[in-house]
Amino acid sequence: MIEIDPERLLSDLESLRSFGSVGNGVVRTAFSDVDMKSRRWLVDKLAAAGLQASIDGVGNVIARSEYCSRALLVGSHSDTQPTGGWLDGALGVIYGLEITRAYREAGGIPGVGIDVASWMDEEGTHFSSIGSRSFCGEFTDAELMDSPNIAGERMGALLRHVGLGGVPRSIMDQDRYLGYLEAHIEQGPFLEQAGLRIGVVTSIVGVRNFVIHFHGSQNHAGTTPMALRRDAGVAAIHAAHDLDHLLARSARAATVWTFGDIRFQPGAVSIVPGEAQVRLQVRDADEEFLDSVTRGLEAHIEELGRSSDVGIELESLHDSVHAITMDDRMQRYCVDAAESRAPGKWMSMQSGAAHDAQILATKLPSGMIFVPSIGGISHDFAEDTAEDDIVLGCQVMAAAAEAIMQDAANR
Repeated sequence: MIEIDPERLLSDLESLRSFGSVGNGVVRTAFSDVDMKSRRWLVDKLAAAGLQASIDGVGNVIARSEYCSRALLVGSHSDTQPTGGWLDGALGVIYGLEITRAYREAGGIPGVGIDVASWMDEEGTHFSSIGSRSFCGEFTDAELMDSPNIAGERMGALLRHVGLGGVPRSIMDQDRYLGYLEAHIEQGPFLEQAGLRIGVVTSIVGVRNFVIHFHGSQNHAGTTPMALRRDAGVAAIHAAHDLDHLLARSARAATVWTFGDIRFQPGAVSIVPGEAQVRLQVRDADEEFLDSVTRGLEAHIEELGRSSDVGIELESLHDSVHAITMDDRMQRYCVDAAESRAPGKWMSMQSGAAHDAQILATKLPSGMIFVPSIGGISHDFAEDTAEDDIVLGCQVMAAAAEAIMQDAANR
């Protein structure tokens, strides 16, 4: 039986936390100097655990078990939000490291191993989930190098800047893998509110991202009469208000939406804004519903444009993520492991946050578990999880991994 070492697990989490530590939180955005340093540290730790580990051409840390024809892939991401928590993503990466060591110490199963991954830029600092998308073969080398990041810069220039120019990418060998497991903090309040300690993820929501553009006329704020203004800023404020009510009327029970950014151009108090942008994100686990929402937004913006003297356009961004259901068999392994290690203290639940498992699930049978977030807080320096829950989550993950590999060996 795989038995993890709690002290070693917590020590490694603290070590990873030290890369970019700011108070209780971490600033370790994708491709930053401290992010690349943490990846080199992780390569060394994985190599010491007996794996062949390296950083691939898009920044993924990929560690492979030698002398096996089949492997279970375990991982998450280690980059953070600009002001992020210390466990978001990092938890699942260090679980992979610890489970690999414990598996090796237990003697392992002949012919079956564990591979570990730390995916690049799950948080979308430059290009959302570029690491797991790359591993799944979603684009060619040429397409990657020519792709613009969020700032409009070419990814090829960024990769060369961090020393990855010419480094080959790791692309998934589907024949090798039994499946993919990922652990994560919940990032929400439901486990804590229910007094439970483990969540088994059933599905991950889809995400639709939009930018609404407003084109008015820039002019002097003191000399331009109100009746003659084509104020893009005011139009943006009214449109956001209208869209909020539109979404509230059509939303399902678990639908969420966020107006995460609003910008006026040029953004000065004495200038009537000539241009404005509003960024909107909608999340739900039903793809057909999200398609319906998109059509509703398009129709409403078109109607607003006809009745306004400000030009209005809706842009649907290409970084949207499709909703996905976790593999039934992988869910069963996670459920059995949760019940064996935390009887009666687990629940099946939907993930309201996007994860790399969402990408991997299109190629491999995938499963995911959650541990509680204190206060439901994440994407903030205050993010935290009790040590006992961190340890329990790793024990559950190890039990699920062992069952998957044992069943594979017996077939």
